[in-house]
Amino acid sequence: MPLSEQEQRLLDEMERSLYHGDADFVASVGRAQGRISYGAVVGGVLLVAAGMAVIILGVLGHSWPIGALGFVAMFAGVLIAIGVRTRRGPAGFPSAPGARPSGFMDRLSQRWERRRQP
Repeated sequence: MPLSEQEQRLLDEMERSLYHGDADFVASVGRAQGRISYGAVVGGVLLVAAGMAVIILGVLGHSWPIGALGFVAMFAGVLIAIGVRTRRGPAGFPSAPGARPSGFMDRLSQRWERRRQP
């Protein structure tokens, strides 16, 4: 359900006050988050599934080295799936005030914000 015009204005105002009031927090959140690399997630999930199959083969064959190899593959798959992020922050989050824009979209977003402010 979309937000009403009043709710959207209130949300924009709260977001703007957060950006201006706590620049350090915004900068740290921008660095901590990143866009999800869906290729890495899919590859990680496939590696986890393959590792699970290798563990099952190790148990059925009564071979602990094969099971350990499957565990390592599963662990690597989880790390790949949850650990890989791209460098850019979430779309639509402007940079902290006073920070230098890092790319075309950041500069465009800052221009848009300046244009919207009275």
